[in-house]
Amino acid sequence: MTPVSTHSVNDALQWRYATKKFDSSRKIPPVVWAALEQTLVLSPSTMGLQPWVFTVVEDPAVREKLSAAASGQRQPLDCSHFVVLAGRKGLDKKDIERQLARTAEVRGVTQESLKGFAAMLEGGTEKGRSDGTLDAWMARQVYIALGMFIMAASVLGVDTCPMEGFEPPKFDEILGLPARGYGALCAWALARAHARTGDAVAISSYLGGSDKFDRAMARFSAAYAATNAEDFERLHSAIRAGEVEVGRAR
Repeated sequence: MTPVSTHSVNDALQWRYATKKFDSSRKIPPVVWAALEQTLVLSPSTMGLQPWVFTVVEDPAVREKLSAAASGQRQPLDCSHFVVLAGRKGLDKKDIERQLARTAEVRGVTQESLKGFAAMLEGGTEKGRSDGTLDAWMARQVYIALGMFIMAASVLGVDTCPMEGFEPPKFDEILGLPARGYGALCAWALARAHARTGDAVAISSYLGGSDKFDRAMARFSAAYAATNAEDFERLHSAIRAGEVEVGRAR
């Protein structure tokens, strides 16, 4: 692996913002989306449990329902890809057994050799279950994946809008999540921004009460106007000197 430069990382983070208006005509290329999907698949979690499911919503009718359950926000409708991330509820022994079987498969070892790891999994999750914190613990893992995903999208130049401003019970019902043992926690809208305009309040706060920016913009405008006038005069001089041919449009 070739490490990216610190400038690349910082530039990507400076470039990123929570996009409120997407250009619905601009879709994320399949190769870029494939890389982002891998970010979700490879995201770390406590003890490797990855207690989540990602639902990529493509059906326009379903997106309409999700938009209505999110106070009518348009991001689910206008974005290229809309992803709902749900956390596992009531994680049980079967989940742990699946995790152990998968770990043994990937490592090429027997499950018998994972007894110590199995004891840690069972002990940790049982403690969370007994003190009523298991679901909250699993939910926190989802936000690790969220951070990984946002970072990767920023590096790849994809605009995103993380969303929590929706009614989870309605999202759950629309997507059929409770029957699978999951509950919606957050969503991501991804696409190309309609325009890279910043937030007016944030910009105003950054500029402060000084008139330095106003005066700088006035100087820039005057200089730009002068350049335009000079270019126009040069063009006329070239025409008069016969250096540029001018034809009449028909």
